[in-house]
Amino acid sequence: MNSIDSNFDVVVMGEILVEVATDQPFSHGVPAHLGISGDALNVAAAAAASGAQVGLLSVLTDDDLGQAIAARIAELGISTALLKFRKGQQGVYLVHSDPDGEREFSYARTGSVGSSLGPDDVDPAVFAAAGAVVAGGIACAISESSRAAVFKAAVVAKRFVFDPNFRPRLTSVEEATAALLQLAPRAFLVTPSFPSETSALLGCSTPVEAAAKLRGLGAWNVAVTCGAKGVQLEAGGVSAWVPSIPAPAVVDQTGAGDAFVGTLTARLVLGDDFPTAARFGAAASSLVVGGRGGTDFIPSFEQTRAHTAGTLVEGTVPSNA
Repeated sequence: MNSIDSNFDVVVMGEILVEVATDQPFSHGVPAHLGISGDALNVAAAAAASGAQVGLLSVLTDDDLGQAIAARIAELGISTALLKFRKGQQGVYLVHSDPDGEREFSYARTGSVGSSLGPDDVDPAVFAAAGAVVAGGIACAISESSRAAVFKAAVVAKRFVFDPNFRPRLTSVEEATAALLQLAPRAFLVTPSFPSETSALLGCSTPVEAAAKLRGLGAWNVAVTCGAKGVQLEAGGVSAWVPSIPAPAVVDQTGAGDAFVGTLTARLVLGDDFPTAARFGAAASSLVVGGRGGTDFIPSFEQTRAHTAGTLVEGTVPSNA
């Protein structure tokens, strides 16, 4: 799929970062693994692995590094037709993971070429034709132009998916809340995390309360992710708790939430019902933590499906979530 006129099942937009990952504390001479990540790429890779035709709108450097990143995007089964190439500095982050997969990040992304993404980069015809368009709070936070691009996408997309992905280092609670409250009424799907985002951005103390508030704002579907416990789903006629699936191995938790969003979105566009698509998302999320970095291990849909059985319980979130 090389033509920009192609109809995509899913279009993802946002910043791509060079990833330097280590399992030791940052220090001179520490062995590290070089990769390509960022929430947009992680979501797009999961969606493509789930069977969707995926386009990725991002800005890369107009040099050998940008071409190398584009090659990796293609390796992950994602179309490169929407990529933009400009002079500038590619964003970078360092991540240290401990033996339990917990992470510590250090970013060098201020003024990155990825933050030059703007509304003129959003092709209304492509975005309107896509089965779904996915954007996140990080894209809203890295620059005013990128935020404007997200808002344009929300207007033209027939199904707009928003992951709040609140990062206090990038934006304030007030700005992140404003973005969520403005975008939720246009959203086909919103995927906040509990308790951090639901408390800070929505003032809600339970997943059910947060989902109800977003539904009241106009979001069609809400999936409140509750970490290692599971996901609360709310939609018209659907209220379900999807338990998490134990991970076969935990190396690095980077990209787990993105894998959920990408898989869930892809499977919804491809025709699965909400609970079924969410079960696949939960399974993919628990598999990706077995790799190092955001895209080191992206499970195939066959692997995800095999890891899914027996995880859905109708009803609401358990009282201890």
